[in-house]
Amino acid sequence: MNLRKSLLIIVVVLLIDQISKVYIKTNFVLGESIEVFSWFKILFIENEGAAWGTKLSDILPVSESTGKLFLTIFRLFAIAGIGYWLYDIIKKQSPNVLILAVSFIFAGAMGNIIDSVFYGTIFDHSNRQVATLFSDEPYGKLFYGKVVDMLYFPLIDTTWPEWVPKVGGSNFRFFEPIFNIADSAISVGVGILIVFNKKAFGKEKREIPQNS
Repeated sequence: MNLRKSLLIIVVVLLIDQISKVYIKTNFVLGESIEVFSWFKILFIENEGAAWGTKLSDILPVSESTGKLFLTIFRLFAIAGIGYWLYDIIKKQSPNVLILAVSFIFAGAMGNIIDSVFYGTIFDHSNRQVATLFSDEPYGKLFYGKVVDMLYFPLIDTTWPEWVPKVGGSNFRFFEPIFNIADSAISVGVGILIVFNKKAFGKEKREIPQNS
């Protein structure tokens, strides 16, 4: 796979990701949802932290603003590293499956980086109102944006039987995480690397010299 095809994948993923986020941000109030199917909902939330909404301030003795800034800077370094990795494997003409996977991972990481870096400066808040794009009163500043999530798949939403110890009668829901297109791209890329590990990282067979 050449650089042009890799860039095409990245651009398409980024366009779908950002268009969906801007649409949700400018048409939904925070917490608003619509049911597409019983097992699929569009639910607008904002993620200030890392995966699963984890905040650095929940782990380390730092303020939320400091933790947010550190996380955004870490993401920038990570995306730079992934970008170099992608450039290097394309230059070395690595297996297509590896380039495809890293292209998805790079696109997904870039999609969430855009939210973290810029959204705080171009949107106002979504609390009890629909946000305005390029607002005169943005909710944050550079590097302090919140990641927009909206894809929710409660495939199973039921109640534990009363006879089950400790959890009987309580609600059970699977799958609870709410994510976005960028997260999906990262998951697809990682999934490709796991499933096609040997093809992605398999070493070329060396020719064994024959005795003359």
